[in-house]
Amino acid sequence: MILRLLQSALIASLVIVTLSGCLYRMDIPQGNRIDPALVDQLEIGMSRNQVEFLLGTPAIVDSYHPDQWHYIFYLKTGDDGNIAKSVMTLTFTGDLLSSIDGDLNPG
Repeated sequence: MILRLLQSALIASLVIVTLSGCLYRMDIPQGNRIDPALVDQLEIGMSRNQVEFLLGTPAIVDSYHPDQWHYIFYLKTGDDGNIAKSVMTLTFTGDLLSSIDGDLNPG
């Protein structure tokens, strides 16, 4: 009786240890995914509405610097936990795009 109980406990422990390595960890994206094909379509002189139509709403519009739009994207991969980051800052003069800065290649 005790031997069967120990065998059952041992088998249950082995199953739990074996299956613990099979956990699925999903990728966690945050922010605006920056598509290089869309960034290539950006042109100096585009209006704010045109930029927002093309890229979507920016992640950050600072109330102290309303002429700067920040598009930020983080991706934490579930497999190895690495974090890829892309940051792009668009600056407007009046209503027109005047500069594009940032790291457009995540990694």
